[in-house]
Amino acid sequence: MTRLWWVRHGPTHEKSFVGWRDVPADLSDTAQIARVADFLPQDAVIVASDLCRAYATADAIGRDRQRLPDQRDLREMNFGIWDGMDWRAVAERDPVLSRQFWEEPGDLRAPDGESWNDVSARVARVVDDLTARFSGRDIVLVAHMGVIMTQIQRASGGTAYQALGHQIDNLSVTQVTRYPTGWSLGAVNHLP
Repeated sequence: MTRLWWVRHGPTHEKSFVGWRDVPADLSDTAQIARVADFLPQDAVIVASDLCRAYATADAIGRDRQRLPDQRDLREMNFGIWDGMDWRAVAERDPVLSRQFWEEPGDLRAPDGESWNDVSARVARVVDDLTARFSGRDIVLVAHMGVIMTQIQRASGGTAYQALGHQIDNLSVTQVTRYPTGWSLGAVNHLP
């Protein structure tokens, strides 16, 4: 079995959509960062999204773990022109789509952005590669809420809508296991 330990990056304090904008994380809560680092397997490899909020978090919790190159395909969902807008502005601009986007996740895209299925496919490619290369190991992946939710869907066999119902706090850990026969979802949103 190969265990994946998904860590959501540190908080950004943004009050708007944050997808591919490179917004830094607030990593000032060193006690929480230490608890996360202590909780994760010490012999794990660690990889992050190539956005600074993720890779800075990976550096903060990494300690002596083997650090793999950052992965562009672990980025948050691309919200297109919604990125940087608050919920109200998005709803005013696209009243029907902004609601359907969350209630009917799948092929719907934010304007100039990507869909749930797009994100799921690109993240699955990275995960499949990592689980093949590091079979039988622990892998820590520092990424984003939407990315983690796609893997909750994958491991649970549920719907995208059900996966979106999970809360994924900053610096939380969600555990997924890859067995030869399939996926298993462990703890979701664990705050060490």
